Amino acid sequence: MTKQTHAFQAEVKQILHLVTHSLYSNKEIFLRELVSNASDACDKLRFEALDNNALYEDQPNLEVRVLFDAEAKTITIRDNGIGMSADEAASHLGTIAKSGTREFMSRLEGDQKKDANLIGQFGVGFYSGFIVADRITVETRRAGAPETDGVRWSSEGTGEYELETIPRATRGTDVILHLRDEETEFLSTWKLKSIVSKYSDHISLPILMQKEEWDEKDSKQVKKDEWETVNKAAALWARSKSDITDTEYQDFYKQISYDQDAPLAYTHNRVEGRSEYTQLLYVPAKAPFDLWNRDKRGGVKLYVKRVFIMDDAEALMPVYLRFVKGVIDSADLPLNVSRELLQESRDVKAIREGSTKRVLGMLESLADSDDADERAKYLKFWGEFGAVLKEGIGEDFANRERLAKLFRFASTHADEGVSFADYVSRMKDGQEHIYVITADSLAGAKASPQLEIFKKKGIEVLLLVDRVDEWMLSHLYEFEGKELQSVAKGAVDLDKLLDDDEKKAAEAVAEGFKPTLDKLKAALADRAKDVRVTTRLVDSPACLVVDEGDMSGHLARMLKQAGQSAPKSQPILEVNAEHALVKRMAALTDDGARFDDLANILFDQALLAEGGQLDDPAAYVARVTKLLAA
Repeated sequence: MTKQTHAFQAEVKQILHLVTHSLYSNKEIFLRELVSNASDACDKLRFEALDNNALYEDQPNLEVRVLFDAEAKTITIRDNGIGMSADEAASHLGTIAKSGTREFMSRLEGDQKKDANLIGQFGVGFYSGFIVADRITVETRRAGAPETDGVRWSSEGTGEYELETIPRATRGTDVILHLRDEETEFLSTWKLKSIVSKYSDHISLPILMQKEEWDEKDSKQVKKDEWETVNKAAALWARSKSDITDTEYQDFYKQISYDQDAPLAYTHNRVEGRSEYTQLLYVPAKAPFDLWNRDKRGGVKLYVKRVFIMDDAEALMPVYLRFVKGVIDSADLPLNVSRELLQESRDVKAIREGSTKRVLGMLESLADSDDADERAKYLKFWGEFGAVLKEGIGEDFANRERLAKLFRFASTHADEGVSFADYVSRMKDGQEHIYVITADSLAGAKASPQLEIFKKKGIEVLLLVDRVDEWMLSHLYEFEGKELQSVAKGAVDLDKLLDDDEKKAAEAVAEGFKPTLDKLKAALADRAKDVRVTTRLVDSPACLVVDEGDMSGHLARMLKQAGQSAPKSQPILEVNAEHALVKRMAALTDDGARFDDLANILFDQALLAEGGQLDDPAAYVARVTKLLAA
């Protein structure tokens, strides 16, 4: 058999079904697509009229009209743009995925091409009409052509179309959708207005609809001969920053966020390069009630060339910045972009990275400002959103250092606003670690016995009281070369901070306390992993710590509260050999039962002091009562 070349045979009806039901997931998208096409037709006329002003004929004002006929079950999208000849109608409407806009753009050169802001270049937007219509009729006449050269194109989307010449007095195009019986919900002024407002509000041309008024006699809305503009016809973010007032920025924020309060800060930028996009991003002044719902869709609206695509484009902003509101308008993404495409697109990745850096830069400018009011704004932000920002340590490795610099904590020196940089600047000579402690509350952290030696030596300890802090510490190990060390984990090495006399005294005490340690280990064999003498306690008799690799008691309690099981691990009991209670225990040589009771009470008190709960409160009460009665 000789080699032959064959063309693919296409089942057009099936292709149209795939186009309209796979590329577009939302029915109301059809109006967005057709209005965008109408806008492009007007833009094309404006460009061609630069060389031939006669193309405007007797209609110099370009516009798009949307009208419907409830009885005939039709929706008409009308424009007075460039229109089409019979050949163009056959070529553009009769060929799926052929874009007249893209072809037009290819003919533009230099500044013309740069200035053209045409929307549809994919070539399938027109066919989205078949989502709701079982027949589409297009009546059109090209600008400058005789009135006798009008064209009517009609198809049911089954693989065939009809084309005929008709008289048409006006230039431009009417796209008439004959709706299916189940799609009559779109035959109302309110419905069409809401779709235009949602998806096409920022198209630069006026979009007009007939006004309606209530007829008391017939008890229904009646159309008037008067037309009204139903879109704002201006995209705030597309304007120059110098032309926009602070009030306009704030009003726009309230419009998109439904927040009555002014934003805390905002940033407006146009990015050019590998990806072209405009971003207008806001940081709210107050956290929403659902801030901790990580599955909540983001607050960033995605536009493509000023056409609304979706209002919860979570792919454009990392989860830890889910509080950010605003608009991102891309010049590169296709109009039919889906959530799946958003996840995979390189352009989206570039937008996400750029927008993240821009938000962090905005926060840095507040935090590091010389203006006290700006720094106060940042502290307000931190109070509302700081705990969420900490999530970024584990999610955004590229910006980990920037995030760490933005973090603020309470410490033993101040109740708020302490940064890692502040802490490092105040570190003692010989101090090698950044000391931290986690707790359920600020009061609980301040009262922790683990802090006693640090307070005595004047060593600052960061008090971490957010629920996310334990998780944060599992991802943040150091800051500018200084390792983070929990004062409740491992043996805290303070040798470099103790003088020679203190070291010798501690060694002597530890040596003389060995017999008592052995007895404590035996009495608490089922409860404590180890018992040892500590130098971290001053006023308290004992405290609980865990080994470096073990889960802290605070984290174990949080997991339990969340209904999750924590791995079984025993804490280490550290005792203050200089405390009166511990000395009394050491003096008990004959009464083994009394020693065991005191040992368990010592352990229970240490557990309570760190915010834990007793496994057997009744046993604790019984032991205390027994000792009091003795």
